[in-house]
Amino acid sequence: MNTTQLDTRIHPFRIEIADTAIADLRARLQNARFPQALPGDDWRTGIPSAQLRELIARYADHDWQRTAERLNALPQIITDIDGQNIHAVHVRSPHPDATPLLLMHGWPGSFLEFESLIGPLTDPVAHGGEASDAFDVVIPSHPGFGFSMPLVGADWSRGDIARVMLELMTRLGYRRFAVQGGDVGAGVAPEIGRLAPDRVLGVHVNGSLGSFVGQVDDETAASLTPLERDRLRRVGEFMQREFGYIAIQSTRPALVGQMLADSPVAQFAWILDKLQAWTHPAERSAIDILGERFVFENAGLYWLTASGGTSAYVGYAQDAAWGAQPTSSGVPTAVIVFAHDVGLRFAEEKANNIVRWTDVEDRGGHFAALEEPELLLADVREFFRTLR
Repeated sequence: MNTTQLDTRIHPFRIEIADTAIADLRARLQNARFPQALPGDDWRTGIPSAQLRELIARYADHDWQRTAERLNALPQIITDIDGQNIHAVHVRSPHPDATPLLLMHGWPGSFLEFESLIGPLTDPVAHGGEASDAFDVVIPSHPGFGFSMPLVGADWSRGDIARVMLELMTRLGYRRFAVQGGDVGAGVAPEIGRLAPDRVLGVHVNGSLGSFVGQVDDETAASLTPLERDRLRRVGEFMQREFGYIAIQSTRPALVGQMLADSPVAQFAWILDKLQAWTHPAERSAIDILGERFVFENAGLYWLTASGGTSAYVGYAQDAAWGAQPTSSGVPTAVIVFAHDVGLRFAEEKANNIVRWTDVEDRGGHFAALEEPELLLADVREFFRTLR
């Protein structure tokens, strides 16, 4: 009989980056070995060599102690859920009737994606909004990502992550709450609704809810709008040109993890390749769109926590529900699809109670909170305004 008392306490968390870790990172960056550029040296084969060299030189000079000081101004917590450390930013609104909102990131992102939205969400009055739109904000790091380390256990499907997030909200004292997510977070969000439909006020995602449509029958194809046909075409292109990273991460996460844990240049390049591919418009630099600070700090978070392999394991290798058709929870669900993404309503409606669908055809990419924060914020507010 196991008499061990489970520790369900919530502990304050502060980011501490040792000077020796910073010195080691800088030394590795400054002594990086770069290959000879491939013919053409452009984004068709990966990050252009000259561009990577320039970015790495600036990355080496990043002020990590200033980063820690800024982030430590945010209230952060850590708690043990079934042996797994879970880190989160938890910011309460100054408005007493604020709605709790769980914000979930994806790969290759982190909790840093939502930093600029914390103020407008928690204190809308200070940002030109109404007090009735206020949220208490909870921004967790998924298991195996960032400070939710080390990774414990083998089963990390979307449903497993959802159970952890549900317990996190319980420990923070929230009976009913709203959920928003993108990428991995968008796949986990509806699972929380399926686990506890009586507790989830509504689910809001950007991109898609996890359905992946490669082909459709002739009848469905004939009914598609021009926008939907274009998205279906781009799904096909993705499968031909970009699926390689999923194949590697989902079958060899330990191999990827070893390489990324030993080279900060490899970790940086691995992430930047996807940031560039998934931001909009494609011809603009992801550095310009997302901001150099986020790109450096996000890559640095993966490096300093050595979470390249664990995030791959959780994000792609352990999703038992991949391709399966779940049942609808009945929870009101909203989807906003920006220009880069390929969400298809006819596919998502099969397993979700979609009451709001917004297509943004000419703006935004996969990282909505960073690329189009005002549009995302407005859509979140309008949706949950009808459900409070």
